[in-house]
Amino acid sequence: MAFEGLSDRLEAAFKRLRSKGSLTEKDVRDAMREVRMALLEADVNFKVAKDFTAQVTERAIGAQVMESLTPAQMVIKIVNEELIALMGGTQSRLTQASKGPTVVMMCGLQGSGKTTHSAKIALLLKNQGHRPLLAACDVYRPAAIQQLEVLGGKIGVPVFAMGQIDPVEIATQALRHARDQGYDYLFLDTAGRLHIDETLMAELKNIKTAVRPQEILLVVDAMTGQDAVNVATSFNEALGIDGLVLTKTDSDTRGGAALSARAVTGKPIKFVGTGEKLGDLDIFYPERMASRILGMGDVLSLIEKAETVLDEQKAAELEEKLRKNKFDLNDLLEQFRQIRRLGSMKDLLGMLPGIGKQLRETEIDERQFDRVQALILSMTPGERRNPDIINPSRKKRIAAGSGQQVEDVNRLLTQYKQMQKMFKQMNGKGGKRAGLAQMMGQNGMR
Repeated sequence: MAFEGLSDRLEAAFKRLRSKGSLTEKDVRDAMREVRMALLEADVNFKVAKDFTAQVTERAIGAQVMESLTPAQMVIKIVNEELIALMGGTQSRLTQASKGPTVVMMCGLQGSGKTTHSAKIALLLKNQGHRPLLAACDVYRPAAIQQLEVLGGKIGVPVFAMGQIDPVEIATQALRHARDQGYDYLFLDTAGRLHIDETLMAELKNIKTAVRPQEILLVVDAMTGQDAVNVATSFNEALGIDGLVLTKTDSDTRGGAALSARAVTGKPIKFVGTGEKLGDLDIFYPERMASRILGMGDVLSLIEKAETVLDEQKAAELEEKLRKNKFDLNDLLEQFRQIRRLGSMKDLLGMLPGIGKQLRETEIDERQFDRVQALILSMTPGERRNPDIINPSRKKRIAAGSGQQVEDVNRLLTQYKQMQKMFKQMNGKGGKRAGLAQMMGQNGMR
């Protein structure tokens, strides 16, 4: 995850602060020196890092902190508040047009993920009940139009395309089409370049003049380091952007340039790409990101992710089966599938307070989920409904079909029986959810 190195360095600095019963001004300044170095190593712009630590230091050496019963916690609280302020303070929503479709102009350098994130945001809005339309305005990059059409097909969002003609004309006609057909959002996937040049900026300015977008979003690759600041500054000066979309934050990038881009432009981060799948997009909440950076978890985002992905009807059906003690391997398979849709187990558990740091030092074998699913899929429908019929010859067939060993089949069946016994004991005592969580740990994290 992005900011992982920053989190580790900040944790080390705060650990030294917590070891002191009381703090002196020197303690605070020493800690802030470490914080500044952590920010710089995370690719945060030098001036941004300097201003940030100066602001924290000024607040932290006040009498209220020094005389506090828990001065280290007060300093950490100040760092948290200033980090939230650095990232924008509050969540920033898309501006909506008072009449007609809201036009969102997507900009960025080639390779930043602009086309993919046009589709990701459109999918997010579609899931909220909106009717978005994608428009292919990148007429230069090979297969750009086709890429957008493929993405639109995957998410069930129509794509307006007119081939490789004037992008300004495409944008104008797309807006007219969106109005006529009653779409409430129009996303213009504009052309990018490998670097900023006058031709690119002139074209983007012409599109802006022609359609007057409510939002101009700049897509910034979190892996580009300090260059992200230069890119954001240039686009903002030329176009007057309204917000930032950060991509590739799921990688091991240092991520600090993203904080710098927001601080330098003064424009809010609105969305964050968290993975390669089209559903891997989060609305950006400064307070939640600050909490994750400081190792405090992000339970709200975890809950929202679960509510979006998990099927309530299937959850109710599972609860009914557990109540009647009819939980079988088909149900177990469905649970694993829902878990995998939530994303990386390490990232998910990292959203829980106090767990993130421990998990960074623990290897979680995500492939174990796939191995268990392969075992179950190698069984017949009858075997999944009634695992008791699985004899030695069936075990050999299941193992061979899944590319595993008979011992793996035995382990799964043993754990399944343990789960059955546990659910039976817990039935009616409100412990079913805990039992299911324990089962996930037994099968997915060995």
